Amino acid sequence: MDFLVVPEIEAYAEAHSMPESAVCRELRDETYRTMEWPQMVVGPLEGAFLKMTAQMVQAKRVLEIGMFTGYSALCFAEVVPDDGRVITCEVDHESAALARHYFARSPHGNKIEVRMGPALETLAGLSGPFDLIFIDADKINYLNYYERALDLIAPTGVILLDNALRDGDVLKHPAPEPSTEAIQSLNRRIAADTRVTAVLVTVRDGVMLVKPKGDEG
Repeated sequence: MDFLVVPEIEAYAEAHSMPESAVCRELRDETYRTMEWPQMVVGPLEGAFLKMTAQMVQAKRVLEIGMFTGYSALCFAEVVPDDGRVITCEVDHESAALARHYFARSPHGNKIEVRMGPALETLAGLSGPFDLIFIDADKINYLNYYERALDLIAPTGVILLDNALRDGDVLKHPAPEPSTEAIQSLNRRIAADTRVTAVLVTVRDGVMLVKPKGDEG
């Protein structure tokens, strides 16, 4: 992933934000040592952003679409209450095995429930409401994930969509590949969606934060 913010500023922001836990740091290190696409892990700055957002909405039920090696799931588990739950979806068994290893090492890992299989099939069998939904899976299906997330999110909850800037490729027309085109289309859709309010935050590769308007909207 290219840096949209210069690395020195990124490091400064990390140093002045909520620190990552020891188990998250070890998971991140092993992900970079052993996985083919380690940059898919959200990292300490975005992890702090996710944790702070969960705390602000007092999240008790979290849904994650796209787990990878489990870094973000652990971040959520560390801040939901003891009776809270993080349901996370994944299709890749190798990355899920690494995630489970670190979940077992964390005192918060028992709050995480891994659902293996295509996310759209998992989502079809879930019931809401969820207080926070984090979407970080295949970009082609982002619109489908977003629409299902709107069905499942609590009126006071938030939806977070990762990689909303696609390494800056959202500025390119035509889009260089289908995944970027899908993100461009979704960003336009969300900006025009009268059901929600949204802000695209320039943290790491861009995080779109979406809140249902509810009756007051």
